[in-house]
Formats: sequence, C-alpha cells, structure tokens
Amino acid sequence: MTDLNDFPLEIKLRIDWSDLDVYEHVNNVNIIRYLQSARVNIWEKSGLYKSYKETRRGPMLVSSKVDFKKSLFYPGGITIKSRVGYIKNSSFSLEHIILNEKNEICLEARDVAVCFDFNTEKTYQIPDDLRAIFESYSSKRNEI
Repeated sequence: MTDLNDFPLEIKLRIDWSDLDVYEHVNNVNIIRYLQSARVNIWEKSGLYKSYKETRRGPMLVSSKVDFKKSLFYPGGITIKSRVGYIKNSSFSLEHIILNEKNEICLEARDVAVCFDFNTEKTYQIPDDLRAIFESYSSKRNEI
C-alpha cells in the first residue's frame, strides 16, 4: 500500500469539461498535461525554473511512464502528489500519484529528467545545493 506521506510535494487541479474524451472520462493526453503541471511545480519550488531563466541550464524530461489504475471524471478535482525517486550524477526521477476526490489512487507515474545546459547542449552534474533540495523531496528524506 502506498503511504501518501511519502510524497512531500502536492498540487491540486480542477478537471475541466474539455479534458474528457468520447468515453466521458479524462483523456490520456490530459493526464500527461496534469503531470507536466506537477513537474513545473517541482521546477519552481526547487529553483530550477529560476536557474534556467538566468543561465539557460535546467531540467529536460527524457522519459515518462504512466500506469492507469482508475478513470477520472468531470466534475471533479485531482491531487497530484510527487517525490524525488532517485538522484544520480546528472539525472533524477520524479514519482507521482494522482488521487481523485475520494483520495483513491487513479494513476502512478515516473518521470526521468536530466540537468541540461542549453548553451552547450550537454548534461551537467547536479549541483550540491540542488541535490540537497531534491533529497528533501525524496521518500527517503528521513534516511538521508
């Protein structure tokens, strides 16, 4: 069973009518958009977005995987809970769960991103200050 307390980051979104498909549930394309909102939340909280604006060095998504558990419907809202899964040299993973208004897990997702220098078009090592921020967003934060 997933412990929701292991996901220290959270964002709430409203399900819009336009998010639905012919089956009257949230279309998979919109799930990807919801996950993008969660990533941007992390970029902003960690300082990655500000760093990118100042230096053109920041995160680049390289992989995203979604496991669907339950459908989401309109009207309603969702809560996306996120955490850092792992931190390597230049890459890191983000783990997300999306909950419906009944607090049921409707999907689990994992993203992999790299720290990317858009000036040189190469990855760069995760700086120590960013690594410390990521560790605070990890489910293993009490073990670090």
